[in-house]
Amino acid sequence: MKLMQILLYPLALCYGCLMFFRNLLFDWHILKSVQFPVPVISVGNLSMGGTGKTPHIEYLINLLKDKYFIGTLSRGYGRKSDGFIIASRRSNVKYIGDEPLQYVKKFNNIKVAVDEKRVRGIRNMLQKYPDIKVILLDDAFQHRWVQPGLSILLTDYHHLYYEDHIFPSGWLREFTIGAHRADIIIVSKTPGIFSPITRRRIIEEINPRSHQQVFFSFIRYDEPIPVFHSNPWPDKISYILLFTGIANDYPIREHLERKCSTLIVMKFPDHHPYTSSDLEKIRKQWDDLPTQRKVIITTEKDIMRLKSAETSTFAKNLPLFYLPIEVDLHGSDREDFNNIVLEYAEKSQRNR
Repeated sequence: MKLMQILLYPLALCYGCLMFFRNLLFDWHILKSVQFPVPVISVGNLSMGGTGKTPHIEYLINLLKDKYFIGTLSRGYGRKSDGFIIASRRSNVKYIGDEPLQYVKKFNNIKVAVDEKRVRGIRNMLQKYPDIKVILLDDAFQHRWVQPGLSILLTDYHHLYYEDHIFPSGWLREFTIGAHRADIIIVSKTPGIFSPITRRRIIEEINPRSHQQVFFSFIRYDEPIPVFHSNPWPDKISYILLFTGIANDYPIREHLERKCSTLIVMKFPDHHPYTSSDLEKIRKQWDDLPTQRKVIITTEKDIMRLKSAETSTFAKNLPLFYLPIEVDLHGSDREDFNNIVLEYAEKSQRNR
């Protein structure tokens, strides 16, 4: 441990014990978790963020949407509103948050809602849309007021939870023992070509319980998409200016370094609400690059916080792109994971 981690450890221990006691209250049924008559699938993590929850939720949507009417429920991190809100394509990021806005703009025939109180959110969704067959809970591993039927825990390959420490000494929201609540553990952001030896080592370190299965996912990048113009991605690029407001940008940096001579990175805090001052800084950095063979790129999630009249003015005549991503699972993991999710949803429908 580094010196600062050691100094913060007593505070971290207090925080961890508080979370541990809270979990005991739920385990002992002193605090009550609510079960619902529809399949509820939770996706979350032990860490403070950056494990890839959004593309994994999208993976589940793609897996289930042709068979079931799906609802997604998030708290709407960073939004300026309160309470239960059904998202629409006309919603903005200040009203519902960036991830729900991405879901509602990307997928047809699903319902997207936000509510900081998930029990209330699910009840309102089912009352308003009784035909919903499956609910996906985004970032809800610690939200124990809801008892999911299937709990998926993500851990970043480069920041595995068993190598981390409790906040503020590290980035864990609770002690690693909390991982036993998960039905599925997914190691995310693994390399595209993945060593079986490394796989076995990580599974041994996780030491899953008898009810748990461990899978490994990786990121697949699509072609960059222009935001405010129809210019194609150039054949030859000297400079890429990347700006992001996400927790961990190393996978996209690694990917883009192979597409240019020089990658310039401007990193903002996670879920950062871009201001006109930020856009001016980005534009100045762009203007200072010495060549015409250059582009600006960001993430799909960042674009949700950028699309506005102000951004349109900023991006006028600029080659601004975003990079869509999706996740996939290695080898037989894909089929095995899909079967678990589909069998759970089908069994739950039969038992209703």
